[in-house]
Amino acid sequence: MNKLSTSDRAKILHMLCEGNSIRAITRMLSVGKNTVIRLMLDAGEACAVYHDEHVRNVKSKRVQCDEIWSFVAAKQKNVAAMKSPVDGAGDCWTWTALCADSKMILSYFVGDRSGQSAIA
Repeated sequence: MNKLSTSDRAKILHMLCEGNSIRAITRMLSVGKNTVIRLMLDAGEACAVYHDEHVRNVKSKRVQCDEIWSFVAAKQKNVAAMKSPVDGAGDCWTWTALCADSKMILSYFVGDRSGQSAIA
């Protein structure tokens, strides 16, 4: 099994943060698509753990809340017509609370419109 160097991992994460697509990264760095996705998932889990441990007792004067709509595999109206159904397919909402002054994300929640969590 090949292991990515720390610098290659950093390049991939930097490119993802800059908005490069997974396919573009695989072409530019000659790495597999699954490698990029696995690294992205690992980094996301590490960030969630770090956030949960360190973002505590933040003193904010103003908190802004927002919601972001997205979808997994297909929009909700098209889920029934999917050729290969995917577990969890359909509309997905992310609610955020951020400090208006520092722009720090204080809290977030990912789920469907009913408020049931989609995070495992």
